[in-house]
Amino acid sequence: MSTPQRIAIAGAGIAGLTTALALLQQGLKVDVFEQASQLGELGAGLQISPNGSRVLLALGLGDALQRCVSQARGKEIRMWNTGQRWKLFDLGDDCLARFGAPYWMVHRGDLHRVLLDAFEARSDRPVRLNARVVKARSTAWGVTFALNDGSEHSARALLAADGVHSVLREQLLGEDKAQFIGLLAWRGLVPVGRVSEHLRAQVGTNWVGPGAHVITYPVRAGELMNVVGIIEREGWRSESWTERGTHAELLQDFGHWHADVCELMSAIEQPFKWALLGRAPKTGWAQGHIGLMGDAAHPTLPFLAQGANMAIEDAAVMARCLALDEPTEQALARYEKLRWQRTADIVNRSRDNALRFHNPQLSDPAKAVDYVSSEWAPEKVRRRYDWMFEYDPLKVPL
Repeated sequence: MSTPQRIAIAGAGIAGLTTALALLQQGLKVDVFEQASQLGELGAGLQISPNGSRVLLALGLGDALQRCVSQARGKEIRMWNTGQRWKLFDLGDDCLARFGAPYWMVHRGDLHRVLLDAFEARSDRPVRLNARVVKARSTAWGVTFALNDGSEHSARALLAADGVHSVLREQLLGEDKAQFIGLLAWRGLVPVGRVSEHLRAQVGTNWVGPGAHVITYPVRAGELMNVVGIIEREGWRSESWTERGTHAELLQDFGHWHADVCELMSAIEQPFKWALLGRAPKTGWAQGHIGLMGDAAHPTLPFLAQGANMAIEDAAVMARCLALDEPTEQALARYEKLRWQRTADIVNRSRDNALRFHNPQLSDPAKAVDYVSSEWAPEKVRRRYDWMFEYDPLKVPL
């Protein structure tokens, strides 16, 4: 049974565990409730840009993460059919010099394991498994909530970090089902020893093409290459990250692309596919002693590689707000006010990037090179990304 002196968190994913660690660092006690029966290695690659990595470093996770992250030398754009390259931006030393924190590429399971290990070492209570929060009620002094087993609990605040299908989001904001946006995503992991030497380079690559794009980057200290292909598709709705596909289906979508793309996709151990869903930004995350975080608050399409970073930023700001000497409901309202515009901008600009990656001009040899050269000119790239990377959730004025 939780107590009013503790903060309860629904969800033990990246958002939930990062928030728990940030709250513990502020001297607060937490209880984490997770609906899964066990915490395993889910998902594939994540890109953690400086706005996220500076939080993880401040939480004392640097040494553990250095053993599993990949620090790519840079990012580039490549043309879908010719393979022509354009430099997107430098990473490594340049990123540290300009933003004061590294740009990491990491397997989601590796990051989650580091977060979980740190939580288990620092918390007085472990994650409670098989514990889905099914309803909650804010009271004058805190919050009461029920789990799927019928047990009732209380806490000073309840933070919903339970993902895009959050029960608490629906309770607070009403039914607003995420909408299929006409994009199918393929993903998979490639052991680098299976592909040609030139495809093992520690570089993040955005392949752009008409109606589709492909993202590749190294994870697990360079042992694996994360491969994601996004293609415009109607009539398919499954959102499961564990929907298995076949290499034949995958190559039916991308087999006409450059030989490097085909080689990487052919080497994927097991392709998975899912439908991309989107929601327009919506306010109301903080109501009384209940607050939404991460994908439960602002689900984000992956086209700026900022979904995990937004969850990590949320964690830092939420912990700072709850550590203030003010009523909890005011602290949660402050958190939403601080995070609303930032996350809405990320959601909207991620949608814009999908259109940029899939522009019809990329199918026209006479226009494609000029389009990429203009759209990813250095000054445009800096305007598009620097504002994200410069943000410091540890110092944003409260």
